[in-house]
Amino acid sequence: MASRAGPRAAGTDGSDFQHRERVARHYQMSVTLKYEIKKLIYVHLVMWLLLVAKMSVGHLRLLSHDQVAMPYQWEYPYLLSIVPSLLGLLSFPRNNISYLVLSMISMGLFSIAPLIYGSMEMFPAAQQLYRHGKAYRFLFGFSAVSVMYLVLVLAVQVHAWQLYYSKKLLDSWFTSTQEKKRK
Repeated sequence: MASRAGPRAAGTDGSDFQHRERVARHYQMSVTLKYEIKKLIYVHLVMWLLLVAKMSVGHLRLLSHDQVAMPYQWEYPYLLSIVPSLLGLLSFPRNNISYLVLSMISMGLFSIAPLIYGSMEMFPAAQQLYRHGKAYRFLFGFSAVSVMYLVLVLAVQVHAWQLYYSKKLLDSWFTSTQEKKRK
């Protein structure tokens, strides 16, 4: 047996590690994918909190209308987008496939659908801004439609990656479940 300070065990040159047990690939993938999804969920949480703050300031009129415009209609259903993220987090501790599937389905309904509607809702304002240079809603001196389109693009990317990693995680969990059933 080798020790930190002493000599190597007699009869070995250190190349006998090939026979040792390794962690199965689907377990390694599961840990990696959970970590990636958690990072995306935290980015989504920050975006969601900023949107809630913007909507609260707009409704409560804490700042003038020139500083923070009233929310667009798509922002209200997008507030429900926190539900799929929470379902995703709840699925991780015990590898709960049902919660992960619910998370993926509800992400399409509560996250992706409002974003698609938002892009259509804001398109006329964006078209007017870029054709005529006129903006009617502002967010701290910037055109609200420009800022919200940036948020929209970021949100689409976050949710698309979240769906992609969730699908790979689901496949990884199914692989481990099928192997357990074979034994």
